[in-house]
Amino acid sequence: MRDIPIRRKLHEGKAVGVVSGLHNVDMVDYLGQFGVDGVWIECEHGPVSWEQIGDFSRACDLWNTASIVRVNANEPWLITRTLDRGASGIVVPHVSTKAEAERVVEAAKFGPIGLRGMYAGRRSYGVSDYYQKANEETLVVVLIEEVEALRNLAEILTVEHVDVFYVAPSDLAQTMGHTGNPGHPEVQAAIDRALKQIVDAGRIAGTLVTDETRERYMNLGVRFVYTSWLQWVAKGARAFREAVGTR
Repeated sequence: MRDIPIRRKLHEGKAVGVVSGLHNVDMVDYLGQFGVDGVWIECEHGPVSWEQIGDFSRACDLWNTASIVRVNANEPWLITRTLDRGASGIVVPHVSTKAEAERVVEAAKFGPIGLRGMYAGRRSYGVSDYYQKANEETLVVVLIEEVEALRNLAEILTVEHVDVFYVAPSDLAQTMGHTGNPGHPEVQAAIDRALKQIVDAGRIAGTLVTDETRERYMNLGVRFVYTSWLQWVAKGARAFREAVGTR
């Protein structure tokens, strides 16, 4: 196994930067040179196939960058197979109860912690104590993205071996009656309260940030700092268009 330091950094109290929008392995190779801690590989909404998960994770390994895959359901076979394909971290959506969070851990960790299916995959090659190392290094992220999850957050936060509790703004906004408007003051207040509750419980908080909101969320204690490179492209494209259009 490659030494992917993201989980260790988080548990040492450091912040990590995770970038999304990477549905092309060449983009991982390009951005890897800039030292991003993790790449968010989108398999809930995106086009990534099982074969491509392996390619993405190998590209990430070249830069000691975490390959963090968001699956589309809290299903043990789906979580297990994704990790078997080489992902170094798993993101599970719509975790709204303590039992659902426990289900994630059971699928993502080998015994004695969980009951992940006993297959090793390529990350085990040449590693004699693979199952122990996998338990130590696999990053587990659950998404808090529904009103129900906010109501149950105190219980969810008691689940051990979940590394990051990520408050997802868009789906949360929808369940609060503000579809397409995560910037609504009620939604923003709910996000802030949830992040504070996570941090106050001594757990690791994550959320979506932009260049404009990054410092505010980090000041609230967010350490899993997630953003999309699409915002950077958009800014550069607009600036270029404006510069050329004024000549």
